[in-house]
Amino acid sequence: MFGPLDDLHELAFIERPIRRSLKTAEEIDQLTVDEDLNDIERAVYLLSVGQEVQRASVISNLPSLVRQNPAETFRRVVPKVREVLNGAGADIQLAAAASFLTILQDDIILIHTHTFSILKTVLLHLNHRDTVVSSAWLETLLWAISALPKETIKQEVLNPLLYQSQLSHSLQARLASCRILGKVACKFDSHIVKKELLPLARSLCQDEDLEVRACMCRQLESIARASGVDDTRTELLPELVELAGDEESSVRLAAFDTVINLLEMMDSGKSPGKPVAQQRCFLNTRFKVLCVTGLQTEGNQTDSNEAMLIHNEAMLIRCNCCYNLPAMVVFADSAHFLSELYPSFSSLCSDPEVSVRRSAAAGFHQVVKLLGQNVQLVHKELLSLLQDDALEVRQPIRMHFPELLAALLLAEQTVGVSLRWRLHEKLLQRYSCLSRLLPGETLHQNFSPRIFNILTTNKVLPVQKEAARTFCTFLRYNRKQEQRQEMMERLIQDLAQGRSYWNRLRFLDVCETATDIFSRKYFNKHFLVPALELVHDPVANVRYKLCQMLPRLRSSLRLPADKQLLQKLDFCVQKLLCREKDKDVVAAIRKVRIYINITTLRLYYINIITLRLYYINIITLRLYYINIITLRTSVVSRDQNLSSLQRPV
Repeated sequence: MFGPLDDLHELAFIERPIRRSLKTAEEIDQLTVDEDLNDIERAVYLLSVGQEVQRASVISNLPSLVRQNPAETFRRVVPKVREVLNGAGADIQLAAAASFLTILQDDIILIHTHTFSILKTVLLHLNHRDTVVSSAWLETLLWAISALPKETIKQEVLNPLLYQSQLSHSLQARLASCRILGKVACKFDSHIVKKELLPLARSLCQDEDLEVRACMCRQLESIARASGVDDTRTELLPELVELAGDEESSVRLAAFDTVINLLEMMDSGKSPGKPVAQQRCFLNTRFKVLCVTGLQTEGNQTDSNEAMLIHNEAMLIRCNCCYNLPAMVVFADSAHFLSELYPSFSSLCSDPEVSVRRSAAAGFHQVVKLLGQNVQLVHKELLSLLQDDALEVRQPIRMHFPELLAALLLAEQTVGVSLRWRLHEKLLQRYSCLSRLLPGETLHQNFSPRIFNILTTNKVLPVQKEAARTFCTFLRYNRKQEQRQEMMERLIQDLAQGRSYWNRLRFLDVCETATDIFSRKYFNKHFLVPALELVHDPVANVRYKLCQMLPRLRSSLRLPADKQLLQKLDFCVQKLLCREKDKDVVAAIRKVRIYINITTLRLYYINIITLRLYYINIITLRLYYINIITLRTSVVSRDQNLSSLQRPV
């Protein structure tokens, strides 16, 4: 019923803005331009008497006019544009800056006179009070500098720049000076850069505002490349070193980025002298301080909110140090990693915050690649991260474990061929923890063969014993029966039954280690009999070693379960006593026999005492039950007597 009326109301509302947007006849006459005018004349006319929207349209179309007729455009239109810009709004200012920038970028200007004309316009409005407009004019100026000759830049740009960079000028003007300095540096030779630009750059690096210091710091790269390697080392590096110690993090970050970008240029020159070495040392020292930021000052803040903010900022700094560790390894050179970066690296890998350790783990594989032959230096930290309690720390390590696995094996091989056997021993000692961190298949395929090879070929006794312990640990925690059987067969065939007496001695060392790692039952089943069979060995040193092992072997036996093994051990002792001809072996077996007899007698008396105590306990228990039965009998008799007395007569 009300549908048509509602539609009419909606149409009325739609019609209102349409009517308001219609122009009057007078307004249409003002916007109308004579069709006989060419493009240049039309542009001049609209800029002179047109409305603001028409002026903005002409200024936006300025690149097209320059392409069609550059001479007339710069002679007649550009001066009118300059007049319009005086007191114009932000929209026209932005349109003019964009048009001039397009003209410069498209390279449609044929003579420097036209560029100079644009430069004069840009410089007039560079310090506009609106920061957006000022930034737009600055971008146009930077493009104009590339197309201008040195003399024009020196007269029209550098001289005002010296004035604008003073502290009395606005922050916006000083920031513009920084960017202009970086742009004009490439236009001059090193002498002019050192004489006129470097002093100005130094003053801006010391500016009281952090934005100016950070901006100037990022422009130092361009100035350094223009001044050359020698001047960079003597003039700019001290400024960068000072900025790297700035109190503001954004300035420090800019300084580090600039130094890293300049490394290639400085390395391409001559070898650094003493000043550069000192500056590198300072940067390394600063990095060390950043790696422990917040660790010494925690708990000193009274305000909990302030303390939390400082704690979070310090934690973020240490995370960023982890992220930049590979770059610092390149900067310091992997040959100096141990002396310059290892303490900081180790500190980050053991940081109390999980996020820091996770960041260190994420970049660990990159550090390993950069260290190359020195990769053994970080095996301790790798094993520490692999055993970390936090899953998010272990996850990045395991994602890149194929690369790290190769690094671990390379580290062992590198140390193995060196004369540093103590380091080799410690490395093998730490490898034993891999049995609880890695799958048995990985250990069996990659580590067990290498450890067994060390056990059979290395000539250093402590290294051999540590290899034996690591191999037994891998065997102990391997869950696959066929792999354990394969490892045991290799021990028996290559060591216990090996052709070299040296390997047979190593088997006895393995047995000595196995008594500490395996259960008594497992040891007696797999190790005891092959060890006792060495009583027939033709080499006296092997039999002598066996004599020294007999007390340990005897202590693993328990009667009556190990009666047969005890008989074999007694047979071994009797054979050595009866048939041994080597005097050292005879003396050793006699001492061992006395010890075994004392041990056996002691065990015998212990068993007798245990048995007597057992019988005493049985007799005591029987007496206890007899007393209970007697007590119950007396109680029953008393109850019966009482009941008989209470009966009526």
